[in-house]
Order: sequence, then structure tokens, then C-alpha cells
Amino acid sequence: MRLVAGIDSSTQSCKVTVRDLDTGDPVREGSAPHPPLTIVDPEVWWDALLAAVRAAGGLDDVLAVSVSGQQHTPIFLDARGVPTAPSPLWNDLGSHPHMVALNAELGRDTWIRRTGLPLSLSDTVVKARWLRDELPDAAARTAAIAVVHDWLTWRLAGHGPGAGDIEALVTDRSEASGTGYWSPETGEYERDLVVHALGHDVVLPTVLGPRASAGRTGRGLPGIPEGIPIGVGSGDNAAAALALGLEEGDAVLSLGTSGVVYARTAHAVHDYAGYVCNYADATGVHLPIVATLNAARNLQVGAEILGCTHDELADLALSAEPGAGGLTLLPYFEGERTPDLPHARGAVLGATLTNFTRANLARAIVEGTVASQVAMLDALDACGVHARRLLVIGGAAKNPAVQRVLSELVVLPIHVPTADEYVAKGAAMQAAVALTGDFPAWPVEVERIPAAEPAPRIRRQHHDAQVALGYVVPAPTDVTAPAPV
Repeated sequence: MRLVAGIDSSTQSCKVTVRDLDTGDPVREGSAPHPPLTIVDPEVWWDALLAAVRAAGGLDDVLAVSVSGQQHTPIFLDARGVPTAPSPLWNDLGSHPHMVALNAELGRDTWIRRTGLPLSLSDTVVKARWLRDELPDAAARTAAIAVVHDWLTWRLAGHGPGAGDIEALVTDRSEASGTGYWSPETGEYERDLVVHALGHDVVLPTVLGPRASAGRTGRGLPGIPEGIPIGVGSGDNAAAALALGLEEGDAVLSLGTSGVVYARTAHAVHDYAGYVCNYADATGVHLPIVATLNAARNLQVGAEILGCTHDELADLALSAEPGAGGLTLLPYFEGERTPDLPHARGAVLGATLTNFTRANLARAIVEGTVASQVAMLDALDACGVHARRLLVIGGAAKNPAVQRVLSELVVLPIHVPTADEYVAKGAAMQAAVALTGDFPAWPVEVERIPAAEPAPRIRRQHHDAQVALGYVVPAPTDVTAPAPV
């Protein structure tokens, strides 16, 4: 059996999957946690990778390896390859004023036109401005900017802090497209945007093509053989799209720490309404994405508040009628990215002595979470990205209440792929490319969610609650019907 390994360095943990090259079947896996912080020492990601490799039984029998990771999160390096400051994660809210400043200085539409990104507080260029404003001495010493996947790939290749070699940093199109200083039209960095944000130019990772190799593993890495090919790797959503075999007409809803909706397109998208980010995929085309900050963790909070398990939360929610008797939750517990409400907080509206029950509260938590995600389909549709099928993945995809509410809000065919570590699987597919020169054809099994009676009142309540709190957001539209084939 020939084996390849994929590594997923996500927000919450590092996961390693070892797969059969010929079938894609998992052989063994391992994981290690990341600290629950939003500003961290980059070394924790390397330590977690090595711990996850140990937990997976090592990679001594593996023929190739590749890394995928959380997008945007920067590693600021000096000329010797030593981090100049802790790294603010993509979901750290402290960079919001720096996003506002960059938009004010160059104009929001300039960023959209040149990079395909309506700037968000997550983007790497915004974190560079944060560094310049908050830690100017560290900014002055910064000689290179990478993201987490780039940093770990560089370390796998035998480079590291103190040795220099920052010119050896590499990345892929998907990660470059999330920085805020890369053009989807030219495929080149827009270096003046880096200079504007940070105050000076820096080394940026070389952008490799989809079938490239990022080099070979270095000497002396515990549990990792020397000299095996390293795949180019990618951002987490690009890796998942690759593993799912995404085609044009498919949209993916990923319900994890954040909520993400994305689709595969041949052309770049520039959304001057400010919701859709044009990222690149792992195959050479584009992956326009809309994201929320609040998703599966909402259900965990709900279960804790109601003193029940996730299964019991779903049962409670399903025992209530659509609309939860008029009770509405806006789940902006961590602020929000879509819509752009970084200082908002979660709110329950419409409570009465009659409707404020455990069942209705459970239903409102699920409805508020799902309605926030469905609104992202509206944004894609408004940009001409029309879905004919919706794939649902992530930790909350199997929740029966989530599935029911989703089917009440979306009339597209909805499919739930068999549970898998799709980001790590996509990275393993890129390891296979580094070994063989082409993407493997690994199958994906899906289950169709039964259709349900539409419940438009859920989205009306959601929108009315936003308006009641003074949030300026578009009204919900009926964009969920399948496009003509």
C-alpha cells in the first residue's frame, strides 16, 4: 500500500490523516489542540503539527506530505526567520479599526477592484497594518510575511527560525488570494498595497502552481522521513473543495468555528456590495467565498444554556414550530463579518411569557444560526454565482435540526457528504500530486436531505430583528430556487 499524508492546521487544532494513495481511504489519523487564543506565538502551530504526527503514528512509511491551514493568519518574520511578534488570528477582532483605516485611505472599491476582496478584519494586509500601528518596532524589523500554511511548509522543508532562508518561503494561489495584496487577474502580488499597510516592502512567499511541489522534507524532523515530496498545499476551504470534487453549479456550506459558503467558478468575482471575497481554488480557477464568524459554536452555547446534549437540543428544536413562536436569535456572539458588525453581540428578540420556552429557545438558536448562513447564498447569487446543489459539511452538518431548518429555507437539492476530515483529505490529495503529478480521483459519498415545507417567516423574523437593532442589511430575497439546467 502506498501512503500519503495531509495536514490540516486549523483554528482549533492540527489534524493529520494518512491515506491510501490509490483509494483515498484513511489508514490512520492524529490530532493535537491549538490554544484557545486569538493572538499566539507561531511556534505553537509547529509544535502541534509534530504532536499530531506523533499521534498518527509517525510518517515514516509515507511517500509525500502536504499542509493546508487557516487562511489569512500572518507570520511576521525578521531577516533570520524569527517571528517579530505574536500572530493575530484571522478571527481576532482587534484589527477592525485598521481595516477601517485602509478602506478610508484607498477607498473600499479600490481593494475590491485590485484584489477581489472587500477588506475584512481577517485579511493578512489588515493584520500588517495592525502590526505597524500597534507594534511599530516589530513592524520595522519584519522582513517577510507568510501565513500559517506557508510557515509550516517552510518548516517541513528544513528551514526554521534563526537560519534565515526567508526567500525559500512558498505558497499557493488560494493562500495568496486571501492576503489582500494579490491580483486574481494577473496572479501577481500588488506590492504597493503591502507597502501602504506595513510601511515598507517585504519578502512574500513565491506563489506555486496547483501541480507544483514545495520541495522535500528536511533532515531530523521527528516522525517525518527526510527527502519526501511536499505538496504545494492550500487554504482550508480550497483543500475541502478539492476533496469534495467541487464542480461549477455546486455550493458548499461549511459549518465549523465559522460559517462559510463557497462555489467554484472559472472567472473572478468582484463584489462591490462588499460581501463576497474572491479567493482562488487549489486547481487553477476561483473559489468565491462568503463567511460568518458565528456558526457551530452557537449550538454548543445553546446546549450549555439549556443544560442538554446536542442531540437533546436538536430534539427540542424539532418539537417547536418554524419561527419559534416569534422568538428570534441574532447569533452575533463574536461580532460578525457578514454583515460587517464587529461590535455586535448576540441578542434574543420577541420574547413573551407565552413563547419563551426551552423548545422555542432551542429552535431560535438553530434558526438564527442557519438563517445567517443562508444569507450568504443570497450574496453569491447576486454576483452571478448561481447554485444548483448545496453540499453541507462541518461539525454541525449532521445535526437533524440544522438539516430540517436548512431544508425549510433552501429549495436547492441539499446533500451531506459522508463525514470526513475534508481539509486534511484535500491536503493529502495535494501530497499525491507532488508524488505523481496529477490529482487522484478519490470518491465522495453523499446523502440527500429530505425536502421540507418552506418556512419564509424564519428569514423575515431574522431580517426584522436586524432592522429593530439598527443594523443596515439587505432584505432577504428568494434566490434559493435551482437555476435552470
